[in-house]
Amino acid sequence: MKIGIIGTGGIATSAHIPNYVKAGMDVVAVMNRTRANGERVARQFGIPNVYETVEEMLSRKNLDAVSICTPNALHKEQVLLALEAGCHVLCEKPPGISENEAIEMLEAAKRAGKTLHYGFHYRHREDTVLLKRMIDAGELGDIYAATALALRRRGIPGWGVFTNKELQGGGALLDIGVHMLDLALHLMGYPKPREVVGHVGQYLGNRPGVGLLGEWDASSLTVEDTARAMVTFENGASLLLDVSYMANIEEKDTMRVECRGTKAGASLFPLTLHTEKFGALFDERPAYLTEHDPYERQIRLFLEACGEELNYRQAEEAVILHHIIDRIYQ
Repeated sequence: MKIGIIGTGGIATSAHIPNYVKAGMDVVAVMNRTRANGERVARQFGIPNVYETVEEMLSRKNLDAVSICTPNALHKEQVLLALEAGCHVLCEKPPGISENEAIEMLEAAKRAGKTLHYGFHYRHREDTVLLKRMIDAGELGDIYAATALALRRRGIPGWGVFTNKELQGGGALLDIGVHMLDLALHLMGYPKPREVVGHVGQYLGNRPGVGLLGEWDASSLTVEDTARAMVTFENGASLLLDVSYMANIEEKDTMRVECRGTKAGASLFPLTLHTEKFGALFDERPAYLTEHDPYERQIRLFLEACGEELNYRQAEEAVILHHIIDRIYQ
């Protein structure tokens, strides 16, 4: 397959391009609006073609698939262009910046008859894959509650456009919160939401302070640093979400999902089962898990999906995900 890469930032060079190459794919084109950046990446990986616009890249190369690794607000337009050009698409998270955008992209994928996947790499960690298998096998019983945490003590990114709402569409919720929200929903089987109560705000990020991920300009921050929500679902389950770039907590950062079932509970990370046996309470962890690069698994599953009978599950799940996110922002 011939692969094109839209955007040449860190996620493209560390996760997408190397794993396409490892899978034996032919990465033939990169696109970056700043040509020098595109040329630098092309030299690094031996990619023959560099373009400054998506339209130019799609019109000049007979591409089979593209990865989209650009700021959030650009995702929808670029996904639509790639699908219309006949490409399968792997788009980095978040899918877009609204439920309407997610719906547009789903409908476009169906019209084009092409695969549309999104880059939620936490789904592809070895511990997550194992827990999902256990849940699907009924080991936890019915999942009636979940908690998703994405918290940093002082973690506003000091690079890129993470603090720019116009380009990002949002802050901590769309950057780190979306990972744990998607993961919790994935483990729960992506139930349909019934009600969402939540809020977002700027509490610490809009004033100068310690930056553990580089310095940011507090005066120009236009995104939220905090988001909290309670989601109830049509199947009777519920989910608590707590997200922050900057929180006065003990840990430097924590990414965590907890699932409570009628037979047992489980939490990530690390994977721990919470059970009752022989009149005692147990917390159990796997003795050994083979380590695999979640991005490698993500790319492999995307490539496999391109050659299989089409299903649009990931694109349909993105609509549910953004339905919840929209209501938190409201």
